[in-house]
Amino acid sequence: MSLHSLLAKLPFGPWRNAGPLVSVVRLSGVIGQGGTFRPGLTLAGVAPLLERAFAPKGQAAVALIVNSPGGSPVQSALIAKRIRDLAEEKTLPVLAFCEDAAASGGYWLACAADEIWADESSVVGSIGVVSAGFGMHELLERHGIERRLYTAGDKKVLLDPFSPEREDGVAHLKSIQADIHDAFKAMVRNRRGARLTGPEELLFSGSFWAGRKAKELGLVDGLGDLRSVLRGRFGDKVRLRVVQAERGLMRKLGMRTGFGGPALDLSAGSQALAEALPAAAVAAVEERALWSRLGL
Repeated sequence: MSLHSLLAKLPFGPWRNAGPLVSVVRLSGVIGQGGTFRPGLTLAGVAPLLERAFAPKGQAAVALIVNSPGGSPVQSALIAKRIRDLAEEKTLPVLAFCEDAAASGGYWLACAADEIWADESSVVGSIGVVSAGFGMHELLERHGIERRLYTAGDKKVLLDPFSPEREDGVAHLKSIQADIHDAFKAMVRNRRGARLTGPEELLFSGSFWAGRKAKELGLVDGLGDLRSVLRGRFGDKVRLRVVQAERGLMRKLGMRTGFGGPALDLSAGSQALAEALPAAAVAAVEERALWSRLGL
């Protein structure tokens, strides 16, 4: 019998009549390396939260709040695998709740759960792979700029945006995309199984749907929000234990804490801010582009 179960039997104190415990982890944002101010979801960043979420003994389940337009397929696979490893190790059910979007890599994360729930307006699916870039060789020519590029290996720069597009480069990229797509499809088939009701040519086309249609296609199990579903499943006294990371922005900007309280190193903070802003701006544009593909 767990410590929680023993304490719950006491006739006094806060443990009396305590309801089932469910740990909650939020997986929100673009998957992969992000900027200084808005870090993306990576296994390195998420793993400590998952370990803490699955740690309590005697809890009823672990809930994932997923709100992501996707991103890195590698990080999606690594995070999902860690969730499954912990779920099997602790013998705990996992429920995923989709917010604005569980699309592309975001849906990959949701598939790590045993059940997936969504709002009627959640965007779900986008089971596909995309790569994007620009071709700027004509712009260079128009302005009289000579591109000088030296390589060892004729395929080293197949997709160089400052050179004319190469057919063998496009073919190579599409081959890689097909391999990643196959891994994504295998994950969905393995986790959703017979619950998938739509034809594969539609489900795996890269398209996406709102929550109600996603339920019809078998991509999600039901419509509902975290609190309502968990109260319906575990009773009105269910306790939600939110697991979240500590904020580190003050440290990144040069804020330090001593015996006298916080102190701001203006020179260090200003320099750190100036160095971080260009990368943060690029990351923000890339994140905006991922959300925009979903119309959000």
